[in-house]
Amino acid sequence: MHSARYWKQKLQLSSHVEGGSYKEIYRSSLVLPHGSLTLQHNGSRNAMTSIYFLLEHGEFSAFHRIASDELWHHYYGDDLSIYEIDINGTLTRHLLGNSPAASPFVSIRAGSWFGSRAENPNSYTLCGCTVTPGFDFADFELANRDALTALYPAHHEIIAELTR
Repeated sequence: MHSARYWKQKLQLSSHVEGGSYKEIYRSSLVLPHGSLTLQHNGSRNAMTSIYFLLEHGEFSAFHRIASDELWHHYYGDDLSIYEIDINGTLTRHLLGNSPAASPFVSIRAGSWFGSRAENPNSYTLCGCTVTPGFDFADFELANRDALTALYPAHHEIIAELTR
């Protein structure tokens, strides 16, 4: 099995603000006008974007939300736990991977808070994230631990573990 370092070098991954490493690999040339999108989108958007994303054990992708649906695809490595708090406050742990307990594909709905981590010691996950309408940092919100805990006190433990 290749190491996380191998993939970071091969794919030229950089540090991501939410945690882990990434590289944008696709941005559609088709642009959707702002008027055709939801009120949560802060301008026109490319129809679709896609990144490589790598997360090692001991790192985490902090809870955040975006204005678009995000589709996760497992490529290599161990399973990844993706924690989603939907707009109704329901917490779901999705398992992305190729083990019998996992799924190679996970979808996260627009507006949900979500964060992730590789939970097995000495493991990592290389996956892809596709966003449609395309990702833009203008639609990205990193969670504040105290504010998210106040909204969802029943989930305080995982919120504390996946926020900075």
